Amino acid sequence: MPKFTRKRVMVTGGAGFLGSHLCERLLANGNDVLCVDNFFTGTKDNIAHLLESSHFELLRHDITFPLYVEVDEIYNLACPASPIHYQFDPVQTTKTSVHGAINMLGLAKRTKAKIFQASTSEVYGDPEVHPQSEEYMGRVNPIGPRSCYDEGKRCAETLFFDYHRQHKLRIKVARIFNTYGPRMHPNDGRVVSNFIVQALKNEPITLYGNGMQTRSFCYVDDMVEGFIRLMETEDEVTGPMNLGNTGEFTIRQLAELVVQLTGSRSKLVFKPLPIDDPRRRQPDITLARRVLQWEPVVPLTEGLEKTIRYFEGLLSSGATEDSRRRSSPPLVATGGNTASRADA
Repeated sequence: MPKFTRKRVMVTGGAGFLGSHLCERLLANGNDVLCVDNFFTGTKDNIAHLLESSHFELLRHDITFPLYVEVDEIYNLACPASPIHYQFDPVQTTKTSVHGAINMLGLAKRTKAKIFQASTSEVYGDPEVHPQSEEYMGRVNPIGPRSCYDEGKRCAETLFFDYHRQHKLRIKVARIFNTYGPRMHPNDGRVVSNFIVQALKNEPITLYGNGMQTRSFCYVDDMVEGFIRLMETEDEVTGPMNLGNTGEFTIRQLAELVVQLTGSRSKLVFKPLPIDDPRRRQPDITLARRVLQWEPVVPLTEGLEKTIRYFEGLLSSGATEDSRRRSSPPLVATGGNTASRADA
C-alpha cells in the first residue's frame, strides 16, 4: 500500500492475547502498527512473528504514564483481564483503567485520533437482567475483590463519553464478553485455559460452585472482526456496544466438552464459588448485528479444537507463563518514552 494511505494505528496491550491478534489483523490490513505493552501479562512471544515487518514497532511502556507519539487511531486494550492477574495488584489495575484512559484520551485529543476502548461485560456485574443489553446499568459490588476491574472499566467508559461530549473526541466503546483462542495464558485462571491445561495434563478439572453458572464464549477471530468493524463505523456510532457470542453454556458443559475433545482422563472436582462471581452471562448483540452486520461465526467446538492444538504445542515445549516471560529479553524502546510500572 502506498505510504500516504497507511494509517498509523497504536494498540495498547498489544502483546497480550487479544492485542496480539488485533495487531496481526491491522498489519495484514495494510496499516503501520505500534504495539505498546508493559509486559505485565503480555509476552513478546505473542508478537515475535510480527517483528520482521518494517511496518510494525514494539514499545515497552506503561500507559499509567503519558505517551507522546503521532497516531491516527488508538485501540486501548491495556489492562489485566483475568481475576488472577487483576487481583494480584488491584490498585495498579484501577490505575491502568482510569489513569491509562486519561492518558490515552489526552493523546487522542492532541493528535485528533479516533480511539477505541476495550470495555467488558464485567460492567454488568452479577446481572439481574438476562441476556444483558447495552441499556442495562449493571449490578456491581463497588468494594469487592473484583471491583478494581469492574469499576475501573466503568470509570473508563465514563471518561470516554465525557471526553466525547466535552472535547468532541471520536470514540468507540466495546463491551467484550468471554473470549478465547490461541495465545491465552496457560495460567491466567480463566475457565477455557484452565480446563484445557488441566485436561491435557489429565489433572482434576476445577469447577467452582455447582458448575451451573453460564458463560458465552467468543472465538478470538470473531472478536477482532467486531473490533475492526466498530472502529470503521461513522463518527456518530460511539457505543457502548456488546461484542460476544450469544451461545450460552454452563461451566460444567464446557468442562465436559473439553474432556471429550482432548480425550482426557480428568475428573471434575468442585470448589466454593468465588465472591461476586456472576451466575449468568450472555450478551444481547442486537445492536452489533444491526449496526455492524456482525455476529460470531466460529462454533464453540471448532474454536476449542484450535485452542487445544495451541496449548498442546505450548505444553509439549515445556513452556509456562513464567518461563515464557523470563525468556523474553529486556526490550529496547523503538520510540517515545519508557517507564516501569507505577508504584502504589
